[in-house]
Amino acid sequence: MELLIIAVLGTLAIAAASQLSDRIGVAPALILLAGGTAVGFLPFIPAVELDPQVVLEGILPPLLFSTAVSISTINFCRELAPVAILAILLVALSAAVIGVVLSLLVPGLSLAWAIAMGAILSPTDAVSISIARRLGVSQRIITVLEGEGLLNDATALVVLSSAVSAATSGGVSVGGVLGGFALAVLVALGVGWLVGEVSLRVRSHITDPTVDTVVSFTVPFLAAIPAEHMHGSGLVAAVVAGLITGHRGPRMLPPAHRVASRTNWHTVELTLEGLIFLVMGLEFFGIVEKVDVSDLGVRRAVEVAVVAGLLTVVIRAVVVAPMLKFLSHRTARWAIHWEENEEAIHQFQNRCSAIVRGEAEMPQVPWDRRRFAQVQRRLRREPSHESIARRAIRLSSRVRRRGADLDYFAAEPLRAREGAVIVWAGMRGAITLAAAQTLPTTAPHRPFLLLVSMLVAAGSLTIQGLTLPALVRLVRPAMAGPADDEERAAVISLLVSAAQDAVADGPEPAGRGSHDAIDPDATRTPDNESAPAEPGEPAASETASGPDKTPLPAQDGENETLKPEHGTLLRREGADIVLSPAAVARAWTDPTWRHDELAPMRERALDMIRAQREALLDAGDEGLYSADSLEHALDRLDFQEIMLTSEPH
Repeated sequence: MELLIIAVLGTLAIAAASQLSDRIGVAPALILLAGGTAVGFLPFIPAVELDPQVVLEGILPPLLFSTAVSISTINFCRELAPVAILAILLVALSAAVIGVVLSLLVPGLSLAWAIAMGAILSPTDAVSISIARRLGVSQRIITVLEGEGLLNDATALVVLSSAVSAATSGGVSVGGVLGGFALAVLVALGVGWLVGEVSLRVRSHITDPTVDTVVSFTVPFLAAIPAEHMHGSGLVAAVVAGLITGHRGPRMLPPAHRVASRTNWHTVELTLEGLIFLVMGLEFFGIVEKVDVSDLGVRRAVEVAVVAGLLTVVIRAVVVAPMLKFLSHRTARWAIHWEENEEAIHQFQNRCSAIVRGEAEMPQVPWDRRRFAQVQRRLRREPSHESIARRAIRLSSRVRRRGADLDYFAAEPLRAREGAVIVWAGMRGAITLAAAQTLPTTAPHRPFLLLVSMLVAAGSLTIQGLTLPALVRLVRPAMAGPADDEERAAVISLLVSAAQDAVADGPEPAGRGSHDAIDPDATRTPDNESAPAEPGEPAASETASGPDKTPLPAQDGENETLKPEHGTLLRREGADIVLSPAAVARAWTDPTWRHDELAPMRERALDMIRAQREALLDAGDEGLYSADSLEHALDRLDFQEIMLTSEPH
């Protein structure tokens, strides 16, 4: 009963902190950390200890999986270079430098144990992402921070394990550490990819969204547990499974499944994140008691924590500064290369289009002759027109992707202003605390090291978390904003074209001619009442999710008496009969409409919506539009399809 009461009170505290954070402008994690610390110092509250394996194996895999599912895969791939620098190089350098300094500051702490402590203090926490997102910084900064947070745990835990092995047995070399890291990542990549693909195929056959959500809750553990048993990184495996799910899910899972799963995962993420920081505050008192009676004392722990915390920021700045120069130089070099080959690229795109039409042979990639030779060898083994056309489409898409990447880097460059935010947002938190508690009981000054790690995490969350808004106002980095009019118009044009192609290629509804299928009078109830329209429904040209009115090809013998006032589903525009998928979706959920008569238009509207989704996803794979624009458009299409596939009243 006591455990149940604690669980209920903790859940209510998490909910209250989330609500309070919106009013006072402080992240929920900081509120829970302060509240847990205050409660932990009450005399009638016993000392709290949380098994670190619960955090590493039970809490972090679903948290990282949830973040990976929601991240833009195209943006993540674009930022792979800075993410790798921060998640691998920065973690390794931080562990080494902090380890050397701690071995000098803490008596009796060998270099191996000090490096283990440096690895504990190296990984950043996801709470920085939520704070930065609330401040409205550019999506590129968010993507870099998200990617770093997803992958730096593996590096830190591998370095920690190797350092502990060196401290206890003395048989670890640099080559062994690098080999262990490579094995952990490669195993995680394989297991995570396999679990992600298989789970999506299984979930695609599930008809109940609730059951699908339950299955999705097991995916991070299905990836993490086998990876750990195969000496891989369970956390990276969960991340890879999440990336596969987020990238392939919109093509393989029904909209109702994805919407339900996303909502439930947000609830789980909120609860687990809050639990970590609440327990972190509650544990603080018990660790302080142990250190207070030790030889080193709390004062020495505070001094060491201050030095270690400063080192994490300084080392991060030292790595980020040259990283920004490298990224700027790389972008400039790519832009020059693109300009030098601009005419060849234009000819290449035209030639690929001609190949798809069967009018030309495979062209040569302007800047990658070695890859072109590989393609030519494959084509000799597969000489069919279909295989050549597929490869031409892929190569053309690759060229468009390169151009879209350059536009992306030019639109949101990472300058010193953005670098300052990236440096200051590198806060320590849950993973630092969980990793610290995995130190063996034989580690020298273990309670002291636990207190240092807790002070560094709490200090960085409090100081950096509370001052990050002021830093953003001071340095004025690039901020996120709504999609510009040009991009919005391009997305709408893409959706119009996709819907028109779907209508032109689709078969006529069975059992009806085109005249009967589009006659609005046939969709009316006997009293001929109009279906109510949603208040404030935007016009076609103003809807980011696509036009409300998509032309149907005109057929001979159409009803010439069709007029707009006959209804909101169909109307004549010149020689075209225009169908509104959004209006059909509203009508399908309205009991005043006869659903047997709506069925032909419902099928046609579903065909258009699914064609529009495929067009959006293809554009997303090529990086043609911002992630926010695509996500907004996909959400609108998802809700329209959910309405059209629901059971009629």
